[in-house]
Formats: sequence, structure tokens, C-alpha cells
Amino acid sequence: MRSVVVTGASTGIGYASAKLLIATGFRVFGSVRNKADAERVSKELGPNFTPLLFDITDEQAVKNAASQVRAAQGGETLAGLVNNAGVSVPGPLLEVSIADFRRQLEINVVGQVIVLQAFAPMLGADPSLKGPPGRIVMISSVAGKRSLPFAGPYSASKHAIEGLSESLRRELMLFGIDVIVIGPGPIKTEIWAKGEKADLARFGNTPYFEPLKKMRGMMQAAGASGLPAEDVAQLVLHALTGRKPWTRYTITPGHASRMLMGLLPKRMQDRMIAKRLGLQPKAN
Repeated sequence: MRSVVVTGASTGIGYASAKLLIATGFRVFGSVRNKADAERVSKELGPNFTPLLFDITDEQAVKNAASQVRAAQGGETLAGLVNNAGVSVPGPLLEVSIADFRRQLEINVVGQVIVLQAFAPMLGADPSLKGPPGRIVMISSVAGKRSLPFAGPYSASKHAIEGLSESLRRELMLFGIDVIVIGPGPIKTEIWAKGEKADLARFGNTPYFEPLKKMRGMMQAAGASGLPAEDVAQLVLHALTGRKPWTRYTITPGHASRMLMGLLPKRMQDRMIAKRLGLQPKAN
């Protein structure tokens, strides 16, 4: 039985991917951040799920988990790593705190590299292990290619993932390890509920407060009509097992309309977004 490591396995895309991988014959090592989630997910997914208790920004905890997986593998390579864990920090770039911006990049970028460095040896970078090389699936976002107002921190982190993955894919050719990026659009996950609860009051004395509320409404509507996480899980499975996977996949509802929107000149897009959110300059 081949094994895959999935980060952020307690909910959303990570949970759906772990569930599908197990159903198709894989053993899954899934990262969770607390014991309660470890017990819950283990109970729900069964004996072929092994929880790994760590925060991806905790380098030593990730290394400890990698040692746990290496011991369990008994000298065999992993079939894959799904780098999925991440967060979204909303806010206008002129007003978002530097601490929040740093936290966004620390989790969504630095944390991904911590995980990569810990687990890549078991994907085939360590020649002492037996078995074929594995694959890495990097979960990016449509925000890794384009960005909306007030999503600057998140979009910056996902643009970083796109560039990082491109370099990584070419570097890991040396070991036969492939890297595939998946860029989902709105998906029905817990991230939307968290966004709805986000406290915008700290921006109340800024000119961005009303546009922020409109943007939150738009994003909540997008999340409500988003694709199920299971659809992304199917794509994760294909990226890990397909004979000739693409280097990048986009999966999003309304894909055709989004493509058409993307073909419009940037200045035209700017004007449309500004009108919808009330971001036009005030008349003197």
C-alpha cells in the first residue's frame, strides 16, 4: 500500500482529498493542529489514516512528524505530498497590520517550504529509499494568477506558491519528482464561514469600510455557489496518479465567464470592480 502526506487534513480540500485517497487504496498521513481533530478524523476515515500533529510553521514539529512517517514507511518512498494547509488574511494593503501580513506569508509560503524540505527526501530525493519517486501537489488558488481588492495578502502568498512551484518542479527533475499546481476558485469550505466572522471594525475609520463590506458579501455569495471540495479531491487524485498530468490545473465554477473576464483589458476590469464596490475617487 502506497502512502501520501496531506497537510490541513481536518477540513475542506485536505479532508476531502484524504478521504478519497483512502477510498482508492492509499494510506494517508494527514496533518492536523490539535488532538481533538486528530481523534475525529481518525475515527471518520478509519485505520488507513494516521494523524500528524503539527502546525506547518513549527519547523521542529514538522521534522518530528517526518521522522514518524519515515519510521512507518520502513525504507519505502512516499507516493505523494499534498501541500494544502493555509489561511486567508483579508484587508486593504494600506491598513492591514504588518503582523497579519507577515502571518499570511509565514503560513502560506514559509510553512509550505518547511513541509517540502521535511518530506521531499521521502518522495525520492533520498536515494537510500526503495520505490518509485512520488509527486507533489501544491494547492494554490485562482488568486495565484489574478487578484481582487482586499485579497492582497492572500494573493501575494498564492502568487509566491506559483513561482515557488515552477522552480521546484524544475529542480526536482533531478530526482524524478513531479510538481503539479492546482488553483481552485471558490470552493464550499469552512474558509467562507471564517470570512463571514472576520471583524471589519478595525477598518471602520478608513475609507475602505463600505467597500470591504460589499466585497465580503460578494465573497460569501461566491462561496455559497462554489464547487464542493470533493471535486478538487478528484483532481488531486488525478495529479498524483495520472499518467501524464499537466503542470497546473484550474478548477472553478463559472470557468467560461471567468476566462472571458480575464480577457478584458486590465483597466476595464479595474473600472468594473471599482463601480461594483464603490472604489471610485470621491469628487471634490
